Amino acid sequence: MKAAPAEDPRTASRYAMIRQVLRDAIIQGTALQGLVLLEAPLAELFGTSRVPVRKALNLLHDEGLISRFDGRGYLINPEGLAIEPLRLPLSHTHLGLDSGEELVDTRPLGERIYEEIGSALSTCIAFGHYRLDEQAAAEHYGVSRAVVREALMRLRDRGLVEKEPYSQWLAGPLTAREVTEDYELRACLEPEALRQSAPGLSRDVLEAMLERITQAQQVEHCSLQQLERIEEDLHQHCLAGLQNRKMATLIRQAQSPMIISRIFYRLLGIGADPAMLAEHRLILELLLHGAFDAAALNLKEHLQRARQRMLQRLKVLSVVPEQELPAFLSKIS
Repeated sequence: MKAAPAEDPRTASRYAMIRQVLRDAIIQGTALQGLVLLEAPLAELFGTSRVPVRKALNLLHDEGLISRFDGRGYLINPEGLAIEPLRLPLSHTHLGLDSGEELVDTRPLGERIYEEIGSALSTCIAFGHYRLDEQAAAEHYGVSRAVVREALMRLRDRGLVEKEPYSQWLAGPLTAREVTEDYELRACLEPEALRQSAPGLSRDVLEAMLERITQAQQVEHCSLQQLERIEEDLHQHCLAGLQNRKMATLIRQAQSPMIISRIFYRLLGIGADPAMLAEHRLILELLLHGAFDAAALNLKEHLQRARQRMLQRLKVLSVVPEQELPAFLSKIS
């Protein structure tokens, strides 16, 4: 059996993700030996067309993990033995997979590339100033330059990258001055945005936000997804009723502190700050009681305290080793 390098299912093309899921199930022995694999049932199981399934099966056959037989499809047969075909309806169970598991990333390609590039940039910009090569990024992800360019334009709106007159994409550095300026801007704009948006927030929505904070406070270590959802609840969803588009754009572009939180979680395993959760809880409780001015005042104070916490975290990052860069990023300084 030929050895094949594992591919990251987050960044691989769809056929490669299907191949990886099947490959893991076969090698780990969770998939039934002799099970007949057919294109149409697999395509339905993975929620895709037959084309990526066909390519995934061809690769698995080349690798020696599945074999042809006197019938339609392939047999799961990594040892190349003489075994009887096992014709069963294809399901998660027969492949040894969790029935609730999402087998492939079904998001549109552009959305997936946008998040992947954004994640790469968020990790590196605390360590310096970088140049991003558009063509190299397209080759890295196996997509067109148009897909990469669209993702970068959206990331520019978030303030993660900027485009030079000579068509170079630049990112970083994330400095103490930038963090301070972002917080100063947010402390001016977000309280007013909350005053304008608060009357339109439903009680059910606010109670759901409060419940997410309660859940995070009851566990020792909440997930990054939970942490980011809590931050988005207050600093995005609670402000969504703002009618001033220019204010909304400035607030959206001043989110560098979330980048630091994300890096802290990924590199150091440090999640939600208890003080942050308590401050968020107080603001939501005031909103539930209709005390909109008091909620806005507490939001301003929360942002001022959060600035000091983030500056301390940024100092810690100065002694963290730099992370390995994807090929499309090069450090300038």
